Amino acid sequence: MSQSFAPETIATRIGPLTFSHAMPDGYPAAETLDKLFDERDFQRACQAYLWSLPLVGFEQWKHEASAALGAANGQIVAYLSYADKIGVLTPNATTPYYVGFADLSQSGPLVLEFPPSGIRGGLVNVWQQGLEGTEPGRKYLLLGPGQDAPAEAGELEIRELSSFGIMIGIRITVTDPAEAKEVLSQLRVYPFSQRSNPPPTEIMAAAERPWHGTQPRGIAYWERLAQVLEREPLGERDHFYREMLKPLGIQQGKPFAPDARQKELLEQGALVGEAMAKANTYDRRFAGTRYREGTHWDHALNLNPDDPDEYWGRLDERASWFYEAYSAAADMSPNKPGPSSAYLGAYRDSAGEWLDGGSHYILRVPSNPPANLFWSVTLYDLDSRSLILNSQQIADRSSRMDLRTNADGSVDIHCGPSAPEGFEHNWIPTVPGRGWFAYFRLYEPTQAYFEASWALPDFVRQDRAGAESG
Repeated sequence: MSQSFAPETIATRIGPLTFSHAMPDGYPAAETLDKLFDERDFQRACQAYLWSLPLVGFEQWKHEASAALGAANGQIVAYLSYADKIGVLTPNATTPYYVGFADLSQSGPLVLEFPPSGIRGGLVNVWQQGLEGTEPGRKYLLLGPGQDAPAEAGELEIRELSSFGIMIGIRITVTDPAEAKEVLSQLRVYPFSQRSNPPPTEIMAAAERPWHGTQPRGIAYWERLAQVLEREPLGERDHFYREMLKPLGIQQGKPFAPDARQKELLEQGALVGEAMAKANTYDRRFAGTRYREGTHWDHALNLNPDDPDEYWGRLDERASWFYEAYSAAADMSPNKPGPSSAYLGAYRDSAGEWLDGGSHYILRVPSNPPANLFWSVTLYDLDSRSLILNSQQIADRSSRMDLRTNADGSVDIHCGPSAPEGFEHNWIPTVPGRGWFAYFRLYEPTQAYFEASWALPDFVRQDRAGAESG
């Protein structure tokens, strides 16, 4: 004769769960089954959000270059003005950007010709991973996954890429406008199939048209991810994330058409996933991130330049950078002096409180900064993670500018809603009611940076009792 047992309900962080028998022998009740599957898929969406930030960041900019700016496949777009760069994640406020996106699955093998001088540039794959080996004066034949080198390739240098989607990023190093125009005219990007009559180089101006390069929110985030996953053969390390996304309606070879349940879970996953990304970026809790103990400046990009490939398997470190930035390469996170750039990020003031647009702060940059070229401090809007949205269109101050200097050689950078008298050239306007964060960049950092012997202080809020200026 069978025995009957009363169902058991247990309390968990996701609410009560009911089983047919005392645990661990009980079967989940019907409503508990639904709750557990929903929670499983919600958690998967949150983690997939963090994993896919670089993919979606790439795809969003690629999409906007085409849909909002009208760029053709492989066409270079010039982002020159303050308004042009508002769509870019944490851009340099003064650097002209020349960026083109190409899809080798549409174009087939692509020829890339770099001018012999006056230019620096490189390639980025869909993970926003900088690809080494592109040099001035060289001609490359770019092959996507599974594409074979044609017998007619001749003197072209073959580059076999891991993704069909690529970004071509260019920086002009000459300062004369006529010379820069000539350099740009020598940059060539065209399908190999057009090699007998290559089309002329046409640089499209962003022309201050609105575009949005930040990862989209809600269901649009997953639409971008589904586009990447449909096109790209990702690595073996990403296999389980693909599997995790199947119950949520994202699967290669099938249209992305989530049902009501999937849509709700995806929207909540994007909402909570972004909240996790904010926490993971603005309060980094992994080893080695702090520039100096006792301050609130972090190494923004935590990539080991001696083993850059290892970085792409580190979930939290990767997500912390790509929530607020675009592309990563070894020379952006150096460990010794050389032709590189160092990035420090600050989100809190000297009291450990979040930086706020309604308050006035001073950042005292000590004398003898450890940079052979120059240093700069740039403020970014917390929501867009792009240049701070002030009416003056001023986001940065640098040692290349005419700044007021203190008697000891230090420089006070003022950040607040209004300019302090006498320090107008040292002022970066902030916006009341909006949060912001800062990047401190050192170009060609010297040994004092790597030893952390040069002490960069925190932002000090001036409307707090007892505040000091440095």
